Amino acid sequence: AHERLEETKLEAVRDNNLELSLLETHDSVASKTYETPPPSPGLDPTFSNQPLPPDAVRMVGIRKTAGEHLGVTFRVEGGELVIARILHGGMVAQQGLLHVGDIIKEVNGQPVGSDPRALQELLRNSSGSVILKILPSYQEPHLPRQVFVKCHFDYDPARDSLIPCKEAGLRFSAGDLLQIVNQDDANWWQACHVEGGSAGLIPSQLLEEKRKAFVKRDLELTPTSGTLCGSISGKKKKRMMYLTTKNAEFDRHELLIYEEVARMPPFRRKTLVLIGAQDTSRRPKDSEREGQGYSFVSRAEMEADIRAGRYLEHGEYEGNLYGTRIDSIRGVVAAGRVCVLDVNPQAVKVLRTAEFVPYVVFIEAPDFETLRAMNRTALESGVSTKQLTEADLRRTVEESSRIQRGYGHYFDLSLVNSNLERTFHELQAALEKLRTEPQWVPVSWVY
Repeated sequence: AHERLEETKLEAVRDNNLELSLLETHDSVASKTYETPPPSPGLDPTFSNQPLPPDAVRMVGIRKTAGEHLGVTFRVEGGELVIARILHGGMVAQQGLLHVGDIIKEVNGQPVGSDPRALQELLRNSSGSVILKILPSYQEPHLPRQVFVKCHFDYDPARDSLIPCKEAGLRFSAGDLLQIVNQDDANWWQACHVEGGSAGLIPSQLLEEKRKAFVKRDLELTPTSGTLCGSISGKKKKRMMYLTTKNAEFDRHELLIYEEVARMPPFRRKTLVLIGAQDTSRRPKDSEREGQGYSFVSRAEMEADIRAGRYLEHGEYEGNLYGTRIDSIRGVVAAGRVCVLDVNPQAVKVLRTAEFVPYVVFIEAPDFETLRAMNRTALESGVSTKQLTEADLRRTVEESSRIQRGYGHYFDLSLVNSNLERTFHELQAALEKLRTEPQWVPVSWVY
C-alpha cells in the first residue's frame, strides 16, 4: 500500500507542469548548467551608480515681476558666473530649482558674460517668464542652523562698499535680534530678524572685527555717579580711583560685534544692576549702623581682601576705602532675594555671568534744560541741598552720553530720567515683564 501511494504522488507531480518546471529549474541552478546572458548593447552596467556628467545642461523657468529680487548672489569662477549663495527665504530658496555652485550660462537665450553686477541688473529688470540655462553643481543643500545673536552695532547695507550685492543686504540696529541661517561664507553670513521677514546678507564676525580694528576707540570713560542721573553731586567718590577686578583684561577683549543668545521662558533675575552700596574702611558716623548702607572693616582687612580679589570694585576717597564685596552679593542671592547693585559701568563685565544673571538698567540723563529744572525742583523741595553749576550739569549730560557709547551693549534697558516718579514706574513695569514674558539671554548662561 505504501509503494502504491508513492507512485500516485509521482504521477501527480508529472501531471503538474508548473511543479515539474520548478524542479527542473532547481536542478539546473544547483548543477550550474546555465549560461550568463550578455549585457544589453550600449548600456554600461556601472552607469546607475555614477552622478550625472557635469556638462548636463538644465533649463530652469522662473516667473517674477520687474524689480523683484531672486535672492541669489554670484561670483566669477573660471570665467563663468556661478551662484555664490542663495538667500534663506528668498524666491529661489523657496522654489528649490537652483543651488549654490550652479553655473549660469544664459538668460532667456542670451549669454550672460562674466559680470556679476550686470547679471543681477538683468535679472532684477526681467519680468514674466525667465528661462535660465545652467550647468548644475549637484551640491547637497545645508539645513539652517538655529543660531540667534544680539547685534551690538548698526548696519546699513546701502552704505557698505564691501557687500557683494547691496539689495541682498539686511539692515539692522544695535540691540536687534537675528537668526543666523548660513555661515558658509567667511565674510558674509545670511540672517533674518527673529520677528520674521526674508533673510539677507550681514557682515560676519571676522569681517566686522577687521573693519573696526581700523576705527579709533572713543575716549576713555570717566566713571561718575550721583543723585540725578549720574550727576557728580552726591557720591563723588565714584569719580576717584575705582578699579574693577581684572578690568584691563576685559578691556582688551571688548570688541563686541554679535553676541549669541538663547530664548528662555519667564524668570526672575538674580541681580538688578543700577548703582549700589559699598563697603568702607572709615569709622561709622553716629547716624550709621553696621550692615545698613555700609559694612565697616579695618583698612588692613579690606586691603588684604582687595589683594585676594574679593571685591567687585573698590576705590579711595578722602583717605577712606570703599568697595563692593562679591561675597555680599552672593549672600543676598543665596537668600532668595534680588540684589540691587550700584556699581561702576565697568563692573557689569564681571557681573554679566550665569552666577549673577543681572538685569542691567541704564538711567540716562535727560537734556541739559530738563536736568537743570530737576535740580532746581530738588532744591526747592528740600530733597537736595547741592546747587549744581551749569558746568556740572553739562558734564553730567556728556558723561551719560559717553557711558551709553562705551557700555550700551551691556544694557538690558535704558530709561531717560526726566521725571523721577515716571522713571520708577517704568522700571517696575520692566521688572514685572521679566516674570511674564520670554527673555533673550547670553547663551553662556544656558549652556
